[in-house]
Amino acid sequence: MDQAALNFGEPEKGAGRVRVLLPLPLKGPLDYSLPEGMDVPPPGTLVRVPLSGRMAVGVVWPEKEAPRGKTLPLNKLKPVESCIDLPPVSTDLMKFVDWVASYSLSSQGAVLRMCLSVPAALGDVPVKTHYLKDHVPAGLRLTPARQAVLDSMPSDVPQTASVIADRAGVSAGVVQGLAKAGALKAVELSVDQPFSPPDLSIDGPNLSSEQAAAASIIRDQVWQGGFQPYLLDGITGSGKTEVYFEGLIEALKEPGTQVLVLVPEIALTAQWLKRFEARFGTRPVVWHSDIGLAQRRRAWRAVASGEARVVVGARSALFLPFKNLAFITVDEEHDPSFKQEEGVLYHARDMAIVRAKVADCPIVLASATPSLETLVNADDGKYRKLVLRERFGSAVLPDMQAVDMRTSAPAAGDWISPPLTKAMKDTLHAGEQVMLFLNRRGYAPLTLCRTCGHRIECPNCTAWLVEHRFKKELHCHQCGFMRPAPETCPECKSEDALVACGPGVERLFEEVTREFSDARIAVMTSDTMTNPRATAAMVEQIACGHLDIVIGTQIVTKGYHFPSLTLVGVIDADLGLRGGDLRAGERTYQQLVQVAGRAGRAERPGRVYLQTYEPEHPVVQALLTGDGETFMQAERQSRERYAMPPFGQLAALVLSGPVLTDVLEQGRRLAAAAPAIQGVQFMGPAHAPLSRIRGLHRVRMLVHSQKRTGLQRIMQSWLRAIPPVKGVKIKIDIDPYSFL
Repeated sequence: MDQAALNFGEPEKGAGRVRVLLPLPLKGPLDYSLPEGMDVPPPGTLVRVPLSGRMAVGVVWPEKEAPRGKTLPLNKLKPVESCIDLPPVSTDLMKFVDWVASYSLSSQGAVLRMCLSVPAALGDVPVKTHYLKDHVPAGLRLTPARQAVLDSMPSDVPQTASVIADRAGVSAGVVQGLAKAGALKAVELSVDQPFSPPDLSIDGPNLSSEQAAAASIIRDQVWQGGFQPYLLDGITGSGKTEVYFEGLIEALKEPGTQVLVLVPEIALTAQWLKRFEARFGTRPVVWHSDIGLAQRRRAWRAVASGEARVVVGARSALFLPFKNLAFITVDEEHDPSFKQEEGVLYHARDMAIVRAKVADCPIVLASATPSLETLVNADDGKYRKLVLRERFGSAVLPDMQAVDMRTSAPAAGDWISPPLTKAMKDTLHAGEQVMLFLNRRGYAPLTLCRTCGHRIECPNCTAWLVEHRFKKELHCHQCGFMRPAPETCPECKSEDALVACGPGVERLFEEVTREFSDARIAVMTSDTMTNPRATAAMVEQIACGHLDIVIGTQIVTKGYHFPSLTLVGVIDADLGLRGGDLRAGERTYQQLVQVAGRAGRAERPGRVYLQTYEPEHPVVQALLTGDGETFMQAERQSRERYAMPPFGQLAALVLSGPVLTDVLEQGRRLAAAAPAIQGVQFMGPAHAPLSRIRGLHRVRMLVHSQKRTGLQRIMQSWLRAIPPVKGVKIKIDIDPYSFL
């Protein structure tokens, strides 16, 4: 993303008509008239307007330029129905919506839909009857149950009948009877109770000199205000969270200010929330896709009103309607899950920089393995770099060693090498914990018939079905298709001929259970951790020492702290290096550093075993030597040589449709109309590696610009000139991360 391009215009007011942006994928705002007696609502006002025979909620949008083309006279426009009694959308958020839409080549309405993602929050909030003590009428007979109610109730705190009844040990009918008799006063209160503000008076841990220096710089910037990005580059276990907490505290000292902390996956928040609660006496407002509708409504309205002081959430939290955003942190900024791959395509780390720019506030990008994009911005002086190179307290970095699988191969059908097996036995004998990492869900990635060679494929996608033996099913990890695991080959009907090819975590579990029958073993993947509660429960079990061996996919690489975990075994350190992805080496290095960082985070030293068939690979060597800087510098030179991101820019087009010939025709038209521009290369069309997903055929094109500016204008001009092919959808991905 080009940081120099963050410039925004000032809105202008219209008269007699208003432009209303609706949360729909339309070309832009629609014009509406103002009914007689209605004052001109300022930009940002939420309004109800008629649309195609129904009522819709939209936002009065600023007029940035004279309307293009013919405009309808006022008497031809539909009138605004009403204004909604909610805080207006801030100017900052409207600028942000416009910028994201322009950068990602999405419609403004599609971006606004992410901001108004909770329709229930835009209406009336349900109320519930609460009761307060009142004067007891003369002559009212007070039974023991009634007296128990009056004795148990506080004098000035409204409570529901069920709460009062539980405390008094009576039925809710006794409470309601007292209310009818006049001894209790009924009041209608919103079901959405206010969030508790953080307590800034609680003392935090003593910071090391290195942490204190970084925290002081961040605090000073927050106190001064103004946009300034920071890279907080700290090794695993160096206490980055406590450092950016100091900036958070400084921001909250000013009344009415708000703070946003973005985390890559909500599973990461289990221990983070506990740490926050211990530090501030309450939990922050949590925002992610798994919270219920009532919680989403409550959180959205609290953010809009300014009541929610601290929000921690996944990437979609970036589009919440903050009233006064004063500080942003992006934790684990390198994580690829910050990239949104559906709907409006954006990278939350990059858009967080934009959000901080429009809010004119500092932002911290924290990581033990910063992305190359962030490192380049820091090296170029656009971000200020703060470095933590010491583990917090007495912890030290784990000892790393490679296991050459060419000379230390496991027994046939097994996947754990003899050196790793011995290390596991020694670790368990010492009363410590083991983590095995394999980034492959299920039992095996492929099921093959050894009689006829048939491979069981998804009927909707060009992907093999993955065996999930725990559930006795075959799954497609692209579209979600499932079928029972067959007992005979679907092609030749041979019995006992189907064999599993390759390992998944469930197969690894089978091997570990056989070898370590007395150990307490668990599998931690997105299949077994289906919600944040399940993840939190598993994390608690590991942290408390109730498990001996944990087997997991990338979910275990997140920022967890397990005091007794001292051995990490990476089953296939080469797995992420296959496939030719632009960022394959960088991603593999980051992922393995993160998983290695789970070992030895307390007093006990840690060890990491990397099973590899390529111990001489630069990624493996960087891990063994601890010289990540040299590895990232080589990555930088390679990308700079070929003007690849972050030095040049890529844009991907994914063409999809039910009829392959139509999709190919759309690609042919695009290729034929590609403009000849120096420094810009148009590639494709070509069948996507996953050429069919959910029954739709997929063709990819790639545009490479040697410069970081102007690509959006080129794309818009190119695509406008091409007649669309019916039934073919074109998805534009600026700065793609996936090439499947």
